[in-house]
Amino acid sequence: MRFFSVLGCVAICAGSLAACTAESDDLQQWMAEQRRNTKPRVTPISEPKKYVPLAYSEGSSFDPFGSDRLTQALRRETGPASAGAMLVAPELNRRKEPLEAFPLDVMTMVGSLDRSGQKVALVRVDNLLHQVRAGNYLGQNYGRVTKIDENEVVLREIVQDAAGEWIERNTVLQLQEKAK
Repeated sequence: MRFFSVLGCVAICAGSLAACTAESDDLQQWMAEQRRNTKPRVTPISEPKKYVPLAYSEGSSFDPFGSDRLTQALRRETGPASAGAMLVAPELNRRKEPLEAFPLDVMTMVGSLDRSGQKVALVRVDNLLHQVRAGNYLGQNYGRVTKIDENEVVLREIVQDAAGEWIERNTVLQLQEKAK
């Protein structure tokens, strides 16, 4: 009995394989027909642009790594103190004032007073009101108050320019009126 069931399974497998080959032939025939009828559409790639090398004409005008540039830097570092270094040297040796810990953009001038003939500006920083007189220091760029008016405080700051030299510049802190 067992022999007949195994023989039956083998016969069924052989029949199904025969059916697969018939379907496979149809599939192979259809694929061949599709290959013949289908024309590939390949769009041609455009020609690459021709490279035209340009001559570098600024080679002799400025050499950032030249010996002149190095000499200037060394002279600045080791030579006698320049005028810029003389500007900042006294500022480095003095005790800092409390308002030098804040940048100028967080300070607002809210008013001015006249105390015994001397102008005093009222400056608000972190919701605290400070009295500022001429000679006091404000901001993080060694800003010294040179003049106080009703509407502004004029400062002399010492900052570095693009070349690294210390220069003086005047900055104004304007009176800020609240919008109503």
